[in-house]
Amino acid sequence: MAQGEAVRPLGWDDADVELDIPARAEYVSLARLVVSSLASSRRDLADDRIDDLKLAVSEACTNAIEAYEPAGEERVVLRWRDGQDHLEVDVQDQGSGFDPSTLPERPSVTDPVRPNFERGLGVPLMRALVDRVEFASSDDGTSVTMMVYCPPVAPGGQ
Repeated sequence: MAQGEAVRPLGWDDADVELDIPARAEYVSLARLVVSSLASSRRDLADDRIDDLKLAVSEACTNAIEAYEPAGEERVVLRWRDGQDHLEVDVQDQGSGFDPSTLPERPSVTDPVRPNFERGLGVPLMRALVDRVEFASSDDGTSVTMMVYCPPVAPGGQ
């Protein structure tokens, strides 16, 4: 796979929307804006659910950008797919990947040592904000797929 070529996760050939952005922090707000616009225009979701999805996407994009340190011309690809009773967002990079099961446990918010753990909260946060999150890493990159369940699409809708 050529450098900068987007990794396409299995089953995402039918993505409804694809956004390919430079792997730079200033583009994370664009990803949030696109996800917010899609969620509010296509589905009947409460504002707090949309905000949760935006924050989860922001965390996934930030992790993807950090996977490229030091930064170059790399890309982050965001894909959106509408399901009948859910929506999915996939954030993908070509970084070296990681195994989320090896992440250390974080102390509870009431633990006095918690302030020492300001970093590394993105994965637990994503898990708390969306209904389902899956991580897939390989030598070609990492894919974070987030799913939010929502009311079914009305017949003839989308």
